[in-house]
Amino acid sequence: MRLKSLILGAACAAALTSPAFAQSLTAITGGRVLTGTSVIENGTVVIQNGRVVSVGTGAAPSGARIIDARGKVVAPGFVAVDSGLGASEISSVGGSDDQSNGANSISASFDVSYGLDPWSFTLPVARLGGITRAIVVPSHPGGSGGHNHQDDSDFAGVGEGGYQAPSLFAGQAAVIHLAQGTDILVKPRVAMVAPFGEAGAGVAGGARGAEFTQFKETLAEVRLYARNKAAYDRAGLRDLSLSRADLEALIPVANGSMPLIVTVHRAADIQQVLRLAREEGVKVILDGVEEGWLVAGQIAAAGVPVLLNPISNLPGNLETRAVRMQNAAVLDAAGVTIAIKGNEGSIHRARETRYNAGNAVSHGLSYESAIEAITVNPAKIFGMAGEIGELRAGAAADVVVWSGDPLEPLSIAETIFIDGAEQAPTSRQFLLRDRYRSGGEGAMPPAYPR
Repeated sequence: MRLKSLILGAACAAALTSPAFAQSLTAITGGRVLTGTSVIENGTVVIQNGRVVSVGTGAAPSGARIIDARGKVVAPGFVAVDSGLGASEISSVGGSDDQSNGANSISASFDVSYGLDPWSFTLPVARLGGITRAIVVPSHPGGSGGHNHQDDSDFAGVGEGGYQAPSLFAGQAAVIHLAQGTDILVKPRVAMVAPFGEAGAGVAGGARGAEFTQFKETLAEVRLYARNKAAYDRAGLRDLSLSRADLEALIPVANGSMPLIVTVHRAADIQQVLRLAREEGVKVILDGVEEGWLVAGQIAAAGVPVLLNPISNLPGNLETRAVRMQNAAVLDAAGVTIAIKGNEGSIHRARETRYNAGNAVSHGLSYESAIEAITVNPAKIFGMAGEIGELRAGAAADVVVWSGDPLEPLSIAETIFIDGAEQAPTSRQFLLRDRYRSGGEGAMPPAYPR
C-alpha cells in the first residue's frame, strides 16, 4: 500500500512538471504582484510555453487555467547568489562535495557545472523558499582564512615550469534552475572566482601585497599566452605558472569579458581591489564586503556590484571590525547594485535568502530595494537581465504565489512555477514527516511503538 502511494505521488509530481503542462495557458489573477521593479495591485500574470505572456491588470484570457491569488502575493522566483546548490550535498563528506578542487593544474579552468546534481536533496528545500535560480560558485581552499605556504613553488612564475600551488583562482561559476528534471544547468562559466584580503594573502604566501603582485603577474602571463599561442604550442615561450587550461580560462577575465567574483571584507582591501580593477581593466563583482559601507561612495563610483549577507553583524576577525547590519542600506543609498545572499554557503540555508532580505529592510533598506536584491539585481549582475528574476513579458515563467508577504518568515510558497512548469510543493523532509506521522502499516520500526 505504501509503495502504491509513493508511485502515485511520483506520478503526480511528474505530471505537474511535464513539458505539456508547462505549455498550457495559465493566468494568476487577483494578487498583489511584485514584478521585481514595481507593484501591481489586483494584478494578472499570464504564462504559456515557459514564458511570461503578460503582466498587468487585465482579465484572464479565454480558455486559460485560472489560479486565484486574491489576498496573496505573486512574485518572481528568487535568485540565490554565491551558492553551492546542486554542487555540494554534505560539505564534510568529500564524495558529495563538488564545489572545490585541489589540483594545481586545474584551478581557473575548474568548471563547477560538470559536478551539478539535479537530484540533490537541497534543491526542493530551497525551492520551497521561493528560490527558482541560483548562481553556483566554486569554493576556494583559502576561503576560510587561507593557509600560509612557505614553498617557493607557491609563487607565480617560480619553479621548474611548475604551476601555482595553490592558485589564486577557485574556478568558474554557473547559473542553474531548480526545477524538477534531469538537467538543471542554464548557463556555465558566467564568472571567475578568487579570494582577496586575508584569505587571498594566505594563498599567495602570507601578505596582501604578494597576492596583488601575483595577480598582476598572472594576468600578464595570460595576455602573453593569448598573443603567442603558436609559440606556446611549439615550446617557444618561457615557462608559465599556469596550465594551458587555466590560461585559456583566464583570457575572458584578462580582456574584461568575464567578471571576477572577488571575496573581500575589509574596507582597505576593497579599495585596493577597486584600484586593481582600474589598473588591469578587469570587471569585478565584490563578495562579502562587510565593511563596504565605509567606502560605499567609491564602490558606487566604480560601478561595481556587491553580493552580501545583510545579517552579518559580529566582527569575527580583524577584517570585519566595522561590520554592521545597516551595510546593505548604506550601499544601496549610495547607488551600489546589491544582491542579498543566503546563509552558510547558501546551500542548506539558501531558503533563508528572503529572511535576510527582510532583516535588511528592518535595518534601513527599502522594501523595494530588498525585493530587487533577490530578483532583478542578481539577474543583472550575472548577465541574465530580462530573462530571470522579473515578471515581464518574454521573461522565463518563474512565478511564485505566496500566502502573504514573501519577506515574512511565516508566509508559504503555495504555488511555484519554473520555466512555466508547476513544481511539486514538497521535499524529502516533508515526505519523511508524512511517512512517520501517518502511523500506517510499517511506518514505524518495531522498536518504536506508538
